[in-house]
Formats: sequence, structure tokens, C-alpha cells
Amino acid sequence: MFKNSGPGVLIAAAFIGPGTVTACTLAGVGFGYALLWAMILSIVATIVLQGMAARLGVVTQQGLADVIKQQLKTKWMRICVVGIILAAIVVGNAAYEAGNLGGAVLGMQALFGNEFSGAYPYIIGSLAFLLLYLGNYKVLEKVFVALVLVMSFSFILTALLTGPNLLAVLEGLFIPKVPEDGILTIIALVGTTVVPYNLFLHASLVSEKWKTIDGLPAAKRDTVVAIVLGGFVSICIIISAAAITNSEVANVMDMAKALEPLYGASARYFMGAGLFAAGVTSAITAPLAAAYVANSCFGWKASMTDFRFRAVWIFILGLGIFFLSFNIKPIEIIKFAQIANGILLPVIAIFLLWVVNRSAVMGTYKNTNFQNALGILIIALAIILGAKSIFKVLTSF
Repeated sequence: MFKNSGPGVLIAAAFIGPGTVTACTLAGVGFGYALLWAMILSIVATIVLQGMAARLGVVTQQGLADVIKQQLKTKWMRICVVGIILAAIVVGNAAYEAGNLGGAVLGMQALFGNEFSGAYPYIIGSLAFLLLYLGNYKVLEKVFVALVLVMSFSFILTALLTGPNLLAVLEGLFIPKVPEDGILTIIALVGTTVVPYNLFLHASLVSEKWKTIDGLPAAKRDTVVAIVLGGFVSICIIISAAAITNSEVANVMDMAKALEPLYGASARYFMGAGLFAAGVTSAITAPLAAAYVANSCFGWKASMTDFRFRAVWIFILGLGIFFLSFNIKPIEIIKFAQIANGILLPVIAIFLLWVVNRSAVMGTYKNTNFQNALGILIIALAIILGAKSIFKVLTSF
């Protein structure tokens, strides 16, 4: 398993963070199985975009930001694009890091109680620091495989415990419906799965695993398998939440408590273990992605053990621990991050589609017409959902 797995498992782990778990929980509680189709849509969109990013990384042996910079010949445009990328990824990831750590803390509270909850952020932060400081991609990969397996088994077992109606599940998966008040939940499900920073992370990490074009088939297989598994885990969370009749559920631990009277304490422990794994994996990938983006944008060509590379992820991780430890809720920063990500996803998707169609970059491995058609459809969807997300945030000020 370790030999054949690649960065796809990090990408899957990155998008199944506490935000995704919460969005899936609210989708299940609010709409039952009706929005399962939105996860299928998200999985397909993620496979298409991440597949392009992975192919770009293997062929060019460079990060996405490196290639975009090289292909933008106009200086002012290059500066603008790099500025947007840095603002959205670095500042956005710093804002969300507290949520990632907080999700892992909730998981620890479910597993071990609240007696030492004040120390949990530092324990998780130290674990993330140690794994990142080692600067060894192979070690990270193995840790993530283990955490994703824990997360997958936890949420899948929870879903099985609820005894779902299989016909209703299949209907929700393959017959699209948009319930009243469901559009914002659909945006949340897609937005937490198709993550802009994962495109940069994936393009950078594949060159750590595969050094030649011969790695393309393995990279494609790795991407599809990992993202389908990640999407299946998200589907299981929605199915679990759909079993709850109590509408007073705001997050995943509320769901665990609501399941406990029906299915016993095991549901709480399964959910706790799953949320802990989801929080830890996202708490590692968010700083790592920010470091790779800064590395590409500033042209450092730094390794994972380089001081500059480490300085970026230490900054992101440190801010997350700071916000969480002092109970500071960086709501305004997170709102900015949502606006930035709403702008960034379609912009980066357009640039990604552009560079993977350039013969000077990809040679014979550029996009096919079918891949371009899928890419254009996904970009159109990203523009619509991004506009709705930005409008929602601006009207909430």
C-alpha cells in the first residue's frame, strides 16, 4: 500500500477537514439524503482538476505557481496573479488553521473527555510541528495513509450503524434535487471539496514521488482512488447525519451526541476518532500547502528542510494555535479568505486549463478535447458558486 500510494492521499485528507465534516453533517441533518448528488458532482470536479494539476507536476517537475509565472509574459499581470494567490492561500490557510486544530480538539474531547482540553491544542500543534519539521515526504505519506484509514473506517462504521435505506441513498446520489434553502448547503459541499490550495499542493508533491513521465499512469490512478475514497467518506458522514431527527445539530460532535442514545457510545467514539484524524490531516496540509505556494511564488526553489520553507508553515501553524488557545475567532479574516477563495478557484482553474493546453509546457501530454469540455463546465460551475459565496459573505457583514 505504501509503495503504490502517492500524494493523492494527502489531497483527500486535505479536503476532508472539520469544515467538510461540518458541511456534510448539516447537509444530512437538514436535507437527509437529498444532497448526496452534490458530493458526486464535487468528486467528479475534484478528480478532473486535481488530475490536471498532477499531470502538470509530473510532466514539468514544477509547481503550478512556477508554471503560471513562466507563462505570463506581462509583468503587471504576473504580479497581480501572484499577489492574489499569496493572499488567498497564505492568509486564508492561516485563518482556517484554527478551525482545523479545533476539529482535532473536538475529536480528542470525544475520545478522552474535557479534563485536559486546555492542553489539546498544544498536543495537536506539537504533533503537526514534528511531522512537518522532519521534512520527509515519505514519512508524511505513511502517516497520512494511516490517518485516512482511521478516518475512513470511523465514518463508514458510523454510517453502517445507522442502517440507511439503500434505495433512498441511491435516489439521493443519482437524482439531483435542490430543496428549498438548499443552495447554500450545496455551495458548502462543493466549496469544501474542490479546494484551491490542493491544486498547488498536488502539482508540487507529485514531483517528490515521480521523477519521470513514466509515473503518469500511477499518478492518475493514485488521484482517482484517493479522491473517490475521500468523497465516499464525505457521503458516509451525510448518511450518518440523515439518521438524526433532532434539528438542533450545529456540528459533528452534536451529531455524535444525537446518535449516542440510538446506537450506543460507540458512535461517539467512532465520530471522535474520525474528527481527530480529519483535523490533524488538515492541520498539516494547510501549512504545507502555504509553504509550497510561497516557495513557488517567490521562486525560492527551497526543499522541505529549508529555513524559508519552514518559516512559512511555522507561521501558519503558530497563528492557528494562537487563535485557538486564546479563543480568538478570526471571523473577519475567515470572511476575507472565503471571498479570496471564491475568486481564486475559478481564476486558478482557468490558468490551470490554459497551461495544460500549451504544447510548450505539456508537449504531447496536453489536454484532450474531452478534458477541456469537462474543465470548462467545472470553471462555469466554480464561477457561479464563487459569486454566490462572495455575495453571501458580503451580505453578512
